[in-house]
Amino acid sequence: MSLTKESVVVLTGAASGIGRALAVLLAREGVAALAVSDVNAEGLEETRRLAGDTPTQISTHVVNVGDLDEMRRFADDVVGRHGRVTHLINNAGVSLFGTVEEVSVEDVRWLMDINFWGTVYGVKLFLPVMRRQPEAHVVNVSSVFGFVAPPGNAAYCASKFAVRGFTESLRHELEGTGVAVSCVHPGGVATNIARTGRVGAGADAATKEESVNFHTRASRTTAEEAARIIMRGIRRRSKRILVGADARLIEAVQRAAPVGYMKIMDSLSGGQISKLHKKSETPAGGMKS
Repeated sequence: MSLTKESVVVLTGAASGIGRALAVLLAREGVAALAVSDVNAEGLEETRRLAGDTPTQISTHVVNVGDLDEMRRFADDVVGRHGRVTHLINNAGVSLFGTVEEVSVEDVRWLMDINFWGTVYGVKLFLPVMRRQPEAHVVNVSSVFGFVAPPGNAAYCASKFAVRGFTESLRHELEGTGVAVSCVHPGGVATNIARTGRVGAGADAATKEESVNFHTRASRTTAEEAARIIMRGIRRRSKRILVGADARLIEAVQRAAPVGYMKIMDSLSGGQISKLHKKSETPAGGMKS
């Protein structure tokens, strides 16, 4: 469903970054209602303030998307307030730096609960409501790390590959219905996700800092530009939305070299990826439990 003055949009992870930029654009678009969620209550209120004075009815919801009970209450609250849902944007996400040996099982579970299960919960709880609409649209945010898997990012990549697979299967299942499905793959976007992400207990702090700095240097797309690209993809009902020139390049490299893409990516980065990897090669004593 294209965005209209009648649209009712649910957006997770709206307290900062791409989520905040999307919320501001959606409000300025003049959709009928916008239900935004995040674990950061202050950030949500700031997002509401930045959205300004628009005809859009905005409701804020403090929700941990990785908690099924909280998500059930969220869905009930949204439907109770707004009556229906036409668009669901599962955007909430976190990062975790460290090799498989360096990160704990608990940290991997934390990340998967938010990045993957949060997406699953959102779809499962809102889809029945959306199916009752003449047209609706599910938009799940994966990553370029849903195409490629650099070292030091196994958990994050696992979650984003999972979001991609879940979303593509859902799209095939809903073909021919009134519900469109899109998967979003941002490249380097200038947000705080890397800076605020967790680091494995066995990971070297200096290496993590270098990784964050590399991410910062490589993030050429602003959150506002990312939001505009996603909005354009929603209007076009695009099945796959690539955010940034780097996302388009990485997707093309992976298709051209599905096994050997890492060497090409490392070359394009001037050897920075392999440099980071070498710094994190010291064994950490096995995966912690």
